Amino acid sequence: MQNNHKSYTIEDATKKLEYYCSYQDRCHDEVVKKLREMNMIPQAIDVITVHLIEHKFLNEERFACSFARGKHRIKKWGKIRIINELKFRNISKYNIDTALKEFTPEEYFETFETLAVATWNTIKETNSAKKKKKFCDFMLRKGYESNLIYEKLSDLANQD
Repeated sequence: MQNNHKSYTIEDATKKLEYYCSYQDRCHDEVVKKLREMNMIPQAIDVITVHLIEHKFLNEERFACSFARGKHRIKKWGKIRIINELKFRNISKYNIDTALKEFTPEEYFETFETLAVATWNTIKETNSAKKKKKFCDFMLRKGYESNLIYEKLSDLANQD
């Protein structure tokens, strides 16, 4: 049987990872995972990671900020979901706090309001309790704070 694992020199792997990091911000975990998939030894992983950091291909703070911006503006995620996803990627508390400053409280609340109203209006449930549950479940999955959700729920439910 043939071995299908391609072997890379440090130079080849470095070039490949420079490209990998240049078209999208990456976190350290993604880079290390990619290098392991390329069958690089731990010492080579360290050398390449240091190179990527020194040459600004890899920057955890920049990653956290662009991640938070994108997930909030495009996927309409709330702070809780963003924080949990960044923690899952082993991003430091400092970088998470910095990332959450990528959108203003006004922008955050406006996104929440727009999403809440749109969600409420698209739920085609006649049973009031079920509709409320579907709304809350969806907004909680998106990562919004429960106090915001329940406040908005009472506003929306009173309008119906």
